[in-house]
Amino acid sequence: MTGAYPPAPRLPRLLQTVLHTKRHAQFLGAQARRFGDVFTVRLLPPYPDRIVVFSRPEHIKEIFTADPADLHAGEAYRELAMIMGEHSVLLTDGREHARARKLLMPAFAGTALNGYRALVEDIAKTQVERWHAGSTEHILARMEDLTLDVITQVVFGVADERRRAELTPRLRRVTDISPVVLLGWKWPWLRRFGPLRRFAETLADIDELLYAEIAGRRAHPEIDQRADVLARLLAVGSGDDPGTEPLSDAELRDQLVTLLLAGHETTASALSWALHELAAAPEIQDRARRAARDGDDKYLEAVVKEALRHRMVIGRVQRQLTRDLTIGGVALRRGARVSTSIVLAHQNPANHPEPEQFRPERFLEGTVAPNTWLPFGGGVRRCIGAGFSLMEGAVVLRAVLTRYRLALPGAPERGRVRNITNVPARGARLVVTALND
Repeated sequence: MTGAYPPAPRLPRLLQTVLHTKRHAQFLGAQARRFGDVFTVRLLPPYPDRIVVFSRPEHIKEIFTADPADLHAGEAYRELAMIMGEHSVLLTDGREHARARKLLMPAFAGTALNGYRALVEDIAKTQVERWHAGSTEHILARMEDLTLDVITQVVFGVADERRRAELTPRLRRVTDISPVVLLGWKWPWLRRFGPLRRFAETLADIDELLYAEIAGRRAHPEIDQRADVLARLLAVGSGDDPGTEPLSDAELRDQLVTLLLAGHETTASALSWALHELAAAPEIQDRARRAARDGDDKYLEAVVKEALRHRMVIGRVQRQLTRDLTIGGVALRRGARVSTSIVLAHQNPANHPEPEQFRPERFLEGTVAPNTWLPFGGGVRRCIGAGFSLMEGAVVLRAVLTRYRLALPGAPERGRVRNITNVPARGARLVVTALND
């Protein structure tokens, strides 16, 4: 096996890193037009030196269905351990990942989702009723407030208003992490200064609050009557079989913080884009409103799915080879990093005809083929919160569309990369009008 990398642009690594981070879709699109479906990008730390980019459905299938022992996902996101912790389901591999996933999955199964819906509906109604009809709302900020409220109440199960008031601003600071903190965290001596010191203090405060919540729940005699995610996680695991031991306090903390980071900004961005696209397409907005009134969750979920396809909240999924392997006919050596490009897969007209068009109906027609729609990843690493996210999206769209009509105040917004998430550049500013006006 030669281990030769596919072709790469000759741009300086610094420039490639900036473009890969800040102009991800445009940069990868240009390389795909030049090199084809498989190519390499060369980057600076904290990224690996080289990443091999794949986007054809058959290549993506190879990656998602490969033996998890050969392609580690946790290794590709180790820099996030500083926040999520060593036990995070996103950062572990092998038996530890399989055990965590087995214990987490029941909290996101269909029956569990039905138990969360009523509380999500109450939160969405309360949040949306605070909007000012006849004004221009910054929808991204509103969605961030809403999704953070969902996480603190439905996921963490923090019902006490005083404790929520302590926890919420700290969670907001963590989710808005600065690139300076990510880059500087690997040097412990820097944590005594400036933004790194403040971030370390915030993490310590969050840990104290979460561990107190977990301890209080363990001591609660009626824990099985609670329906939030934390209550379900505390109840799982018998210990009778190897690998089913209940989650420890440290494991619970790490999984809760992972659910926060994976489900806050991404869901807020997806909902902002969905509402932005509905405002830009009045006919689709009217159909979505009829669906909301009729209780048609399938169409509302199709709107969210199309927003995730059309605007690509996250642009890539990565894996790291643990042994020499051939993918898509390319021989790669152990340690190589591969990326399944969500951006290129979603923009490819062979996968999605007229990809520039926002058309939710494509998800109701059975025309979206496997391994061409990737916002939740795939294979054994598919996001366990996918069903929760789609349920939450349908609930929020119903709350908005049955109260307000949406319109753009000007031209449609472009996206910008914040952290690793594609968000509306101007915050998804929309004119909100009450339906009875």
